[in-house]
Amino acid sequence: MFDLSGRVAVVTGGSRGLGRADALALAQAGADVVVTDILLESDPTLQETAESAQSALAQLFTSHSVVYAERTSAEVREMGRRSVAVKMDVTDRDQVAEVMAQVKRDFGSIDILVNNAGTLDHMGQIESQSDELWERDLRVNLTGAYNCTKAAWPYMREQNWGRVIFMSSVAGTLGGFGQASYSATKAGLIGFGKSMALEGARFGITSNVIAPGIIGTEAFNAGNPRMNERMVLRTAARAAGEPEDVAHTVVFLASPEARYITGQVITVAGGIDLFVF
Repeated sequence: MFDLSGRVAVVTGGSRGLGRADALALAQAGADVVVTDILLESDPTLQETAESAQSALAQLFTSHSVVYAERTSAEVREMGRRSVAVKMDVTDRDQVAEVMAQVKRDFGSIDILVNNAGTLDHMGQIESQSDELWERDLRVNLTGAYNCTKAAWPYMREQNWGRVIFMSSVAGTLGGFGQASYSATKAGLIGFGKSMALEGARFGITSNVIAPGIIGTEAFNAGNPRMNERMVLRTAARAAGEPEDVAHTVVFLASPEARYITGQVITVAGGIDLFVF
């Protein structure tokens, strides 16, 4: 079961955290994987704004030392799969279209798209939300997924088979205190993902959304320890999840066994969305 041999996956934001785990899990299931990512420091003004809003996370998300797209790709190749690391800005429509076309030419198809790229460094209550970072989060988290899906869609329709997976968050289903832009964009992905399920159903394309909860990624570990503890205690499982918990769900949704599942939001959150006391 869950054999993805011969399938080609594109994972955005695939150098670290959930994206990296997704790429490796897809490869373990037999897929060839294209790993894409970008350094957010390409816009120094937004970097400075983000650092002033939440320095720890901003420094994490804009650091050269934690962007390992090529390393992830190399690990995929060590499994005997085809893989390449590509620098791609999901907000640049022309570049996204060019990358998808190149993947089609070089790998033969685009079967699986994991819209994972996103930002998580904008924190603050509404009066402190940065207008510039609000716009950036919309461009990256929501419009970026739109750009990638629109560029990959014709190839999936042509072959009458495809899997599109959106990485939302429980912040998108429950809201997030001090996370207005993040929560709004993650909620938007749910509506977009369901719409794509309707449009893709007659062409063998499924579209589903994963809503992770508290997952032990670099971003979580860089957070405030006291806040992390509060969030863990809010979770029925009383523990943070692992990136692989999400990655295994990605593999299932990408598999032939999930062919009749579309338009769904799969919460991988250890029960954080339940009433806990």
